[in-house]
Amino acid sequence: MNDTMTDEQLLAQPIGYWSWAAATSVRDHIRGHLATVGVTQPQWWVLNQLGDPDGMHTRHDLTELLQGYLDVGDQLQADIDDLIARHLVTIDTDGATVMTPAGERLLAGAVEVQRVAQAQIHDSVSSDDLLTTMKVLRRMIHNTDGKFWHH
Repeated sequence: MNDTMTDEQLLAQPIGYWSWAAATSVRDHIRGHLATVGVTQPQWWVLNQLGDPDGMHTRHDLTELLQGYLDVGDQLQADIDDLIARHLVTIDTDGATVMTPAGERLLAGAVEVQRVAQAQIHDSVSSDDLLTTMKVLRRMIHNTDGKFWHH
């Protein structure tokens, strides 16, 4: 990493490249941590939603909510199918997707690795800097008529 750039040099850098590089690096970091407990990032999203008592609990609702996350699209169905095949979630008689006890244990492990991953990502980044970054990224998304999902 080249930390010797001046502010002027940094301002001349292409935001498209740096936002892509940051997104890719953070995504890969998170996915690597989740892989240590045997779950993909989309599976983590499903389990995390199911762990929320006020969350979406039908497969359709889960799909509607999560399919836009990081362009996961149709792959989400395969990830849900894998969770079912591994007996981590099941579909009950009312059509609700529910976690099994094994799924609850996996979620607990995933929560911990996510906590560690987030701490590493935010290391040496102040809350003020993080807040400014988030506001700037949201403004750039708005300026380019992009969309983002609220969590």
